Amino acid sequence: MHHDIWTFPGTALHATGTDLTGYAVEATDGGIGKIDKHSAEAGRYHLVVDTGPWILGRQVVVPAGIVTAVDREAETVFVGCTREQIEKAPEFVPESADADGRHRMTFTDYYLAFFR
Repeated sequence: MHHDIWTFPGTALHATGTDLTGYAVEATDGGIGKIDKHSAEAGRYHLVVDTGPWILGRQVVVPAGIVTAVDREAETVFVGCTREQIEKAPEFVPESADADGRHRMTFTDYYLAFFR
C-alpha cells in the first residue's frame, strides 16, 4: 500500500476522469457498499461510500490511496481494508467539511494508522 492516501496508486488502474459513482466497493473480506460520490480534486482524491444497511446506512470517506483495483467492466472498486476497518472509520458528515482541513486530517490519521 502506498502512503499518499489522497491519490490513486498506479496499480489501481484508475483512469483519470472515470466517474466511479454507483460502483460497488469491496473490502478485503466482502462488500461494503456503493460509491455515492467522489472527488477528483488533485491531491484530494477520495470516495464517499454509502455503506447501506450493514452499518446503519452511514457514509464514510475512503481515500483513493486505499484503493487496490478498479474493475470498470464489473463497476467495482476494491480497497485494502477490512469491513471492520471501514465500519470503524469516521463518518462522513458533509456539514463538517472545513476549509482548514481538520475534517480531512481526521480521515488521514485514521487510515494511515493501518499502513505504517
